[in-house]
Amino acid sequence: MVLENIILKHEKGIATIYINRPEKLNALNKATIQELHEILVLADENLDIRVIIITGRGEKAFVAGADIAEFAHFSAKEGSQLATQGQQILFDFIENMKTPVIAAINGFALGGGLELAMACHIRIASENAKMGLPETSLGVIPGYGGTQRLPQLVGKGHAMEMILTAEMISADDAYRSGLVNHVLPQAELMDFTKALAQRIMKNSPIAIAKAIKAVNANFVSGVNGFEVEINAFGECFATEDFREGTTAFLEKRKAEFKGK
Repeated sequence: MVLENIILKHEKGIATIYINRPEKLNALNKATIQELHEILVLADENLDIRVIIITGRGEKAFVAGADIAEFAHFSAKEGSQLATQGQQILFDFIENMKTPVIAAINGFALGGGLELAMACHIRIASENAKMGLPETSLGVIPGYGGTQRLPQLVGKGHAMEMILTAEMISADDAYRSGLVNHVLPQAELMDFTKALAQRIMKNSPIAIAKAIKAVNANFVSGVNGFEVEINAFGECFATEDFREGTTAFLEKRKAEFKGK
């Protein structure tokens, strides 16, 4: 596969995806969204990859929004199709992956960039990061899940203020609101993120995948999250990972999970 807009590095169970359009502040265009989808599909199927990190190339931007030039002259129908396709192949896809995905927000995360980070399971930001959903200043609204995921993370009031003012917030404000889990100096961002990934990798991949599914179920209309949790809990008992985890605990040793 020829990658034009992203860089992929795989080392010791961690796949790091760099969005590589620094001249455009890593803005998301259709080609980049498609490349991300294809790489993420392969990564989610690769048993050797236990955690995925998404970040931006350079020191200025994670993803500074969508590439406005691509859709500035779209019709209403084309706009709806753009949002539908983007949500299906990237944003919703990431949220429901069985492999945990961490966003390492190394700079501006605006519009589609913040929506990308919010689709990830965990968010970590550098001190210089700025986040926001500026779409209303362009006469449009967030279309890649921003109006749905932001209230889930920070509450309705904070989300309304960010969306209606179209203003950016600092990394510290994002941390205080619950939008990001940690804030680090930029020089420490990737080392910290990889260390967190390594802590996750100590645990059962099957249990992690089922935990992601159960947590997400709480936010799906018409789905009983408790039932999803109960079923997933029971399914764990039939796995080799469960037998290994409980045996290792009783034998007072570290478990060696195979993801089976």
